[in-house]
Amino acid sequence: MRPVTILDAKAFGLTITRLCHQLIEDHGDLAGVAIIGLQPRGILLARRLRAELKRILGRELLSYGELDITFHRDDFRHRTSLPSPSATQLDFTLDDRRVVLVDDVLFTGRTIRAGLDALLAFGRPASVQLLVLIDRRFSRQVPIQPDYVGKWVDSIADERVTVEWKESDGQDQVLLHPATRDSRSVRPLNAATDQ
Repeated sequence: MRPVTILDAKAFGLTITRLCHQLIEDHGDLAGVAIIGLQPRGILLARRLRAELKRILGRELLSYGELDITFHRDDFRHRTSLPSPSATQLDFTLDDRRVVLVDDVLFTGRTIRAGLDALLAFGRPASVQLLVLIDRRFSRQVPIQPDYVGKWVDSIADERVTVEWKESDGQDQVLLHPATRDSRSVRPLNAATDQ
């Protein structure tokens, strides 16, 4: 079966803009707020949010970072190949800052849990909120809920949600891939699939 388009390019762009306006509604000019994207795919959303916030606010967002969580994941020792860490770019302390953690898809919550662990190496934030493009809300393994959601997707565990970005995949869209009979045995664990 063919994948179903959840967000096409136009809806994708509108969703990003809406999320930015929600951040501004809650945090004003974002002074004292740090936007931090989770490697590898959350940074694509964080970069897009950063560019859109700059357009809306008319100035550069000063507190922005990208965080690698590779060695904070609870499954990195169980992978068949050695994990390849990404770069962390976080040149400021998080002490007493309001942090908005950004990822593309919230599925089990394990990636976000790892992100929270990794954050503590950079200070103790005053608060941490979660912003995701897609929330697969019925598949949690840990009790984590987002504060900002682009779209909720109710799907069964064997279905996959992929977010494609113009910068890396040629176009902006979100796809729901139907479950197949043998999806559990062939489903890869990689950066392009939800976590």
